[in-house]
Amino acid sequence: MRMSESKDEVVHPPISSEHLGRNDGAWLSHGRATVVLAVPLIGTQLAQMALNVTDTVMVGWLGATELAAAVLGTQIFFTVYIFGSGFAIAVMPVAAAAEGRGDFRAVRRSVRMSLWVVGLYSLIAMFFLWHTETFLLFLDQDPRVAALAGAYVRVVQWSMLPALILAALRSYLAVADRAYVALAVIIIGGFTNGALNYALIFGHFGMPALGIIGSAVATLATQIVMALLVILYSGMAPSLRRHDLFARFWRPDWPDFRDIVRLGWPISATIISEVGLFSAASIMMGWLGAVTLAAHGIALQITSVAFMLPLGLASAATVRVGLHHGRGDRGGVGRAGLVAMMIAAAIAVCSALLFWTMPDRLIGLYLDEHNDNAAAVLATAKPFLFIAACFQIVDSLQAIGSGMLRGLKDTRVPMMIALISYWVVGMPAAYLLGFVAGFGGVGIWWGLALGLLAAAILMNRRFLLRERLGLLERH
Repeated sequence: MRMSESKDEVVHPPISSEHLGRNDGAWLSHGRATVVLAVPLIGTQLAQMALNVTDTVMVGWLGATELAAAVLGTQIFFTVYIFGSGFAIAVMPVAAAAEGRGDFRAVRRSVRMSLWVVGLYSLIAMFFLWHTETFLLFLDQDPRVAALAGAYVRVVQWSMLPALILAALRSYLAVADRAYVALAVIIIGGFTNGALNYALIFGHFGMPALGIIGSAVATLATQIVMALLVILYSGMAPSLRRHDLFARFWRPDWPDFRDIVRLGWPISATIISEVGLFSAASIMMGWLGAVTLAAHGIALQITSVAFMLPLGLASAATVRVGLHHGRGDRGGVGRAGLVAMMIAAAIAVCSALLFWTMPDRLIGLYLDEHNDNAAAVLATAKPFLFIAACFQIVDSLQAIGSGMLRGLKDTRVPMMIALISYWVVGMPAAYLLGFVAGFGGVGIWWGLALGLLAAAILMNRRFLLRERLGLLERH
């Protein structure tokens, strides 16, 4: 027993079959359990994305320059945030395995140390975010766009800590079978964010018209509200007393701290390699002009909304695989993973059909038709959306493959797979097709598709070979 825990605590018996789904040997049982867990996780991802969509849509009404600045600023903030989120996501496999074997103290320790890690990360991240304008000028972006983006990020950077706290506790609530609570909190945040954006960007309800800075203030306020709500629920809900989450919060558990860092940084690197690929694509789009960058930002926002479905499903796969891994149920691990793959493929086909059949309507949501450049942005964005439809399936499967491997606490090799797929295959292909071959923005998007294809093949192949590679021996 660790010295940081009270002596009267005991290890509880494994969680009930209701949490894992009765008759786990049946495919139908796995499918039902996965869907029940995935629906609130997908809803949470969509609600989270709705916050970003609200920002982009309302800032887009200000004009192409403001939209381009918001795209760059958001991409930079999101890139830094997503690296830190790896330490929040690391809670999922660690806590799921502990929950599966009934070790509630280990659940608490993993969450506590994750919050410590993201707190330290936030302090470091804000130093770099403060210099966003300088970074964009170094990358040869338009000076006016760089100045607006820098001003935006200097406000929104203060939301890093509450955003990462929310991410860590979302992981915990998913393991604790309370994912719907995080969904409710983010829905509340969505309404709050929309109202504040409307008020602060355009000066409604007696508020000052702050333009793009108003959107940043709205984001900061919303993240603080959501973090406080989820902290209160996690610490006070009677159904979560078994974890006593914030007991002795000030006491370190260095082995668990190291575990979160050990698992978290490869997860961060894996995610950042993909996010960085799209961020680098945004930089290259900026070389092609504000209209092309704005069109790219709209198409990327639409595809990101669709990607929230497999991303939420990937989190469900991590939890389901992790629970069975903690129980030592090898057959359950395989069935949980394959069911998630099949559901992801079906979702991806539906998304692709939507992109193909109604691109004008989707892109038009982000544009004010009275703006002079609206027609040019629409025409430029349509081919991007067509290409996005083509790679929906591989993008979904690479996310699921990564999620399943995390459930096995396998993070370092997937990190290498991601780095190779996105930066040895995807990025060179995007540059060559976009600028050397002369296809412009369309070529950049096809390069992205090639990188995602490579990741999908390699990630899922590794999970299918888990027995031969000895991945099921890890605990």
